[in-house]
Amino acid sequence: MNLSAVILAGGKSERMGQDKALLTIEGVPLLRRTWAVAHRLTPDVRIVTSRRDRYQSLLPPDVTWLDESTPGGPLLAFEQALRACSSAATDWLLLLACDLPNLQVEPLQQWSQSLAQLSPEAIAHVPKTAQGWEPLCGFYRSTSLPSLQEYLSTGQRSFQAWLNAAPVVAITDVPIGLLANCNTPEDWHRLTQT
Repeated sequence: MNLSAVILAGGKSERMGQDKALLTIEGVPLLRRTWAVAHRLTPDVRIVTSRRDRYQSLLPPDVTWLDESTPGGPLLAFEQALRACSSAATDWLLLLACDLPNLQVEPLQQWSQSLAQLSPEAIAHVPKTAQGWEPLCGFYRSTSLPSLQEYLSTGQRSFQAWLNAAPVVAITDVPIGLLANCNTPEDWHRLTQT
């Protein structure tokens, strides 16, 4: 099974008031931390962003950058990444947000080991909590591109609605706090002070 990883780093961070990808834990920016986790799973890690010049010095020179071509949210950025990976020999794509300070490689490794056992109809293997899908820390088949493009052609942009309508296998064994993200200074303070 060939796995690629894509990190979305295109958000405006308006509620945070500063660039979330550059927030640091123990001196390491979140984008670098997320890249390090993804890189332990696959050497093929791509970053989707409109701010490559801001982030390039944070990562090794062999990182593949995808310049965000159509700003419009994470679903459009993901579609761009899927298109870019469709020409590679990628079976599955791990999609990650750059603002997951508690992200760890071990659960992702465990989840990735179950991909080969999923039914061929399943287009994704994504964490699901009581609040809904956690689409920015999930695995997607490269063959999910037509389904996503059909959904986007309707004008919709909701990850939740697309996943609810698609054959997705939920990941339910999610360690507490693993997927906590930081959208506001209060979130950041709470996550970094525990």
